[in-house]
Amino acid sequence: MKYVIVGTAGHVDHGKTTLIQQLTGVDTDRLTEEKKRGISIELGFAPFTLPGGRLAGVVDVPGHEKFIKHMLAGAGGMDVVLLVIASNEGVMPQTLEHLYILDLLEIEKGILVLTKKDLVDPEWMALVEQDIRDAVQGTFMENAPVVAISALDGSGLETLKETIDAVTRQVRGKDEDAPFRLPIDRIFTIKGAGTVVTGTLASGRLKTGAIAEVLPSQKQARVRQLQVHGKKMDEAAAGQRVAVNLAGIEVNELERGNVIAQPGLLVPTQALDIKLKLLAKPFGKETRRPIHNRERVRFHTGTQEILGRVLLLDSDFLEPGKEGYAQIFLEEEAVVARGDHFIIRSYSPVTTVGGGIVIEPYAKKHKRYRQEVIDEMMIKEQGTPDELIEQHLLQDPEAVVYRDGLAKDMGLTDTVIEDALKGLMDKGKVKIFNVDQRDWVVHATILASYGRWVQDYLERFHRQQPLKAGVTLEELRSKLFKGFSPRVFSVLLVYFAQQKILTQSGQKVKLTDYQITLTAQQEMIRNSLLEAWNSQPYSPPSAAEVAQAKNFPVDEAEAVADAMIEMGEAVRIQSGDIILTEDAWNRAVDLAKSFIDTNGGLTLAEFRDGLQTSRKYALAMLEHMDEKRITKRMGDKRVLSK
Repeated sequence: MKYVIVGTAGHVDHGKTTLIQQLTGVDTDRLTEEKKRGISIELGFAPFTLPGGRLAGVVDVPGHEKFIKHMLAGAGGMDVVLLVIASNEGVMPQTLEHLYILDLLEIEKGILVLTKKDLVDPEWMALVEQDIRDAVQGTFMENAPVVAISALDGSGLETLKETIDAVTRQVRGKDEDAPFRLPIDRIFTIKGAGTVVTGTLASGRLKTGAIAEVLPSQKQARVRQLQVHGKKMDEAAAGQRVAVNLAGIEVNELERGNVIAQPGLLVPTQALDIKLKLLAKPFGKETRRPIHNRERVRFHTGTQEILGRVLLLDSDFLEPGKEGYAQIFLEEEAVVARGDHFIIRSYSPVTTVGGGIVIEPYAKKHKRYRQEVIDEMMIKEQGTPDELIEQHLLQDPEAVVYRDGLAKDMGLTDTVIEDALKGLMDKGKVKIFNVDQRDWVVHATILASYGRWVQDYLERFHRQQPLKAGVTLEELRSKLFKGFSPRVFSVLLVYFAQQKILTQSGQKVKLTDYQITLTAQQEMIRNSLLEAWNSQPYSPPSAAEVAQAKNFPVDEAEAVADAMIEMGEAVRIQSGDIILTEDAWNRAVDLAKSFIDTNGGLTLAEFRDGLQTSRKYALAMLEHMDEKRITKRMGDKRVLSK
């Protein structure tokens, strides 16, 4: 079912609240000060049963210029607006300001409502209608229907109701299948219930018992109860006015402008890429002026108002009536998604100067006067989901992203993301692979480049270091993937191993098909080293000593010894010159374990005597076992580490 919100807008004292009372039977002026002064200060809400039987929500916004920020808090959720103009006064400054704001917010439909028709004659009414038509020309209300009414005798009200019913049927429904998001416009407590917030559900469905994330604080609360137009409900849908009773959060932890949303859906941000459009026409006595680069402004979106500075990307100022790409850096955190509309008001004096849409909610600072930056912004603004995902992957510093995080990162729904990924995979533009039971997404071009980097580097390494079984992970990362997170680096290594490009062993990687090959002389050196080490297994000579005895080059003998360690034929004890054969090392470990199992501990002297070696070698071997966590020292003895 499609739910709609009907809102009023217009100059102060033109009859908005009276009109709503006549349509709905509800007086939306609820504050004592509003009653006293006769104007709306805060937002007012009422249920409205349309002639066709459907139920709509009605939002009454303040008309006085001092309360425009309250008007903005209610305008964002409107589907249809009733622009109210008193027939005896015609178009006034706040009429125009509200009109321009609603046009910038791209409100879908509108109706021009002329109140107080009983106060004017037909000739005057015709002049007022023409004046209004001139005012709305070029806006979303250019072809809006006009209905004249009188609160005195009720004439025109039935026609207005029928018109509202017809226009609301033309409105596109909000996305009920998306994750839920509700900008908060009111906060209060109810005795016995606790914290209650209200707002228009912008997307999704909200259910009793659901866990909601409160943003930007990122605290979580449970939905204890829901009310839609005063009726208790188990579920609310996008487009409905909702009162939400929250458990687990206090009133003083909330404020207008906060958002409750599905956990993980949005992340607070202070830097946004935007498309900014300035108003061309004044709506009062003021004259339009340009916005200058780095000008301080008031940023309104949803129910939020935050101060910030505009960074123009291709000019030093933006003229009235013009539009351009920009960034805004906010002084507090905002909660926005890609495609959200916003309004900009000047810092002082406070007046509406423009608005636009959010292109990228999590922006990085761009360099100005760069065509590639403008091109990227154009794709973000106008591109299809496929193009947006492609651009996102190509721009990501690491290019490898977690599949389930794409929707949140890009401000798109899971359904849109999955449809776009399928299309990109079919075209061979995106690769998705699984590591540790998680799907990772990377642009195919970038992944192929990474693969070539790794293959070329390892081939070069093996040519230059033929006696080494592989390069260390740290060297590979520092040379090719510096700045990448350990997680993404690890994911890439697993993928390349899956593709049989490389093989990882411990802290080293090599090309999968690479094997160390010794020359004839190196084979002679290898045999001499094995012979020497086997003859004195626990007091072995160093590779240099064997080389000198056999008249081999010392450097080559040490390189062959390193290769034997790489191939698993020998073990270097700690990082010194002591090298044992793999067999001798394993027998030493077995002896230590067996002795400890039998006697409950092993002293250095007992180990030395058991191996028939010197204290120097026995101590080095025990310390190496400690380092490998085979044993651990307790006083004068070693015990098993595990």
